[in-house]
Amino acid sequence: MAPSTIDTGQSVARILLEIGAVHFRPADPFTLTSGRVSPVYVDCRKLISFPKERAKVTELAAALVRTTIGLEQIDVIAGGETAGIPFAAWLADRLDLPMVYVRKKPKGFGRGAQIEGEWRSGARMLLVEDLATDGGSKVTFIEAIRKAEAVVSHTLVVFHYGIFKASTETLAKLGVTLHGLATWHDVVAEAEASGMLKGADLDEVRAYLAAPDAWSVARGGKG
Repeated sequence: MAPSTIDTGQSVARILLEIGAVHFRPADPFTLTSGRVSPVYVDCRKLISFPKERAKVTELAAALVRTTIGLEQIDVIAGGETAGIPFAAWLADRLDLPMVYVRKKPKGFGRGAQIEGEWRSGARMLLVEDLATDGGSKVTFIEAIRKAEAVVSHTLVVFHYGIFKASTETLAKLGVTLHGLATWHDVVAEAEASGMLKGADLDEVRAYLAAPDAWSVARGGKG
């Protein structure tokens, strides 16, 4: 039986906490690529160094594809440069599907390719990355896939922040559904249950999850 969404979120959240991929720092916030500041930070790339844990995450991702998207809807797994590439490779292997990877911009030499690998015109690609914050970085990959005469209707990430409406709205406007294995709500629930996050730090993180843009602006970051 495939795991439920709740079970998947709990499992992935627990794994990320156990391997030290999650950091809580309310008193000294992290600055994200977007310019926002955050009391929390996740580095899914740490999973590449933990064989058993990455195998479990791949298993859960494969189950999500089968039960939520439908394996019959996917012809090729496409990894986004660079963090998405290993996750795409593991998932493609588990599902016995071809894989390609998508560059952030075309190579400046040779064929000038933006997508590496083999696919046919009209191939249905599942875009895979490590995480999604506001969904903006996915647009470049989606546009490249469509320019290459392939189809993309779904993107899957190990971690979806789950607190920015733009993450789903931006992709929905492009006709793409975002699927995440775990969110900050899953991680915070697990961290609280284990005693890793409590007291004033827990309250501060919850305040951030409830209003991330306002929390950021109040601390000198972008909203």
